[in-house]
Amino acid sequence: MRTTQKRQVCILLPNKQHLDCAVTVRSRGHEVLNSVLKQFGVSELQVLGLAVLRDNEYLFVDLEQKLSKYFGKRWNRGSLSIPFILFLRVQYYVESGRLILSSKVQQLYYAELRQRVLQSQSRHQEALFFQLAASALQAEVGDLELRQGSDEEEEGQERKHRHYFLPEDYFPSWLIKQRGRDFLLQQCPVVHVELRGLSHSQAVLQFIKEASSLQDGPVTFYRMRQEKKDMRSSVLLGVTLKGVHIYQEVEGKQCRLHDFSWTDIDRFTFQGRRFEISAVSSLCLPKLVYYSPSPFHSKHVLKHLIDTHQVHISTRDAASYIQQLEDMEASQFYREAYICDTKRLTQRLQSLTSSMSDCSAAVETNTAWSKDDDEEEEGHSATEFEFCVDEPEEFLIDNPAEVSWLAELLHGASVDGPSVLPSSYWAAVTMEMKQVLRSRADEGVSVD
Repeated sequence: MRTTQKRQVCILLPNKQHLDCAVTVRSRGHEVLNSVLKQFGVSELQVLGLAVLRDNEYLFVDLEQKLSKYFGKRWNRGSLSIPFILFLRVQYYVESGRLILSSKVQQLYYAELRQRVLQSQSRHQEALFFQLAASALQAEVGDLELRQGSDEEEEGQERKHRHYFLPEDYFPSWLIKQRGRDFLLQQCPVVHVELRGLSHSQAVLQFIKEASSLQDGPVTFYRMRQEKKDMRSSVLLGVTLKGVHIYQEVEGKQCRLHDFSWTDIDRFTFQGRRFEISAVSSLCLPKLVYYSPSPFHSKHVLKHLIDTHQVHISTRDAASYIQQLEDMEASQFYREAYICDTKRLTQRLQSLTSSMSDCSAAVETNTAWSKDDDEEEEGHSATEFEFCVDEPEEFLIDNPAEVSWLAELLHGASVDGPSVLPSSYWAAVTMEMKQVLRSRADEGVSVD
């Protein structure tokens, strides 16, 4: 009878709404995920994952593990009257919102990025915050019209514009304090009005793209300690789509010490709480050693690193493909290409992004579990987990015909040859395509 007992789980969403589901005592993470998918009416979440708040830090749930692993003894004693809390959060950041095929998932991704922007401490990117605020206002408020009139009418209109948004909803608190509310209320509409005509979905896509360049925006942070016996965490490990950032607290402020791309890293190693980052030899850096709060944290951080690296590899082709189409959009012959190939673009993106949901299964053997992760004593040896970051020098073009189609569309040239070529070759082809696009735009040449 005990195995059929129900537990109520509440899933908090990035948009401050929530979902509820009931599962059995022996349920695993994927059963909650299936309930979320069913309630949303989508087949996959792509960039979102279930997380638990542990020691004041979000850790992404391994969907193959029992939920009792995350809620401990309280799970076995629980009842239907007290829900257990999980969070639906962004697990993998992307450079373009077009990679997120579901509009519902895209809206949740946007909602979490909005909060990340408000929490940002990137003080050297002040201008970007005005662009982000304008894009968010365009998405949420729509067009802001400025009409020419008498001085009295313009003054009244300016007063009206000052009250159509709250700076606290669109700017970090430090920027409000630094510039003052009146300055933001006066200047933000000037940027917002320039976005007239952008639809809600276009404004959301623009916000996502702009937010990807915010230094501490599309980043998942994990707290680390400098020394094994430190009582507080002074180091932050930031996981991004393209690599890892290391921050250290200096005089109350977080200062970025290292910015590693995946190609800069040779390997990560976790042994118990000990976490090592080994850079490639060409950087001539010593091994970096930090300590996580617990072995339980270590394994989850390592798994997130592995999965994120896999997503990076899986989506590079799609991101490059989208960038090329966005370049085409800026040219005068975009309309013809878009009308003819919208269906093919959708099919292509579905193929290229489907692997994002399979990352956990692909790397599960790298993160074996112990029954007593949190009970490993300092004096006993802990299992060592290692992840070598091998960036492939070559990658497979899933459908060579797509490359031929794109090349022929851009400059009438056929691309023949093997389907496996060095990435440098495709980078050169992409650059050539972009140069042709720009020159044709300048010369007013269209594609028939």
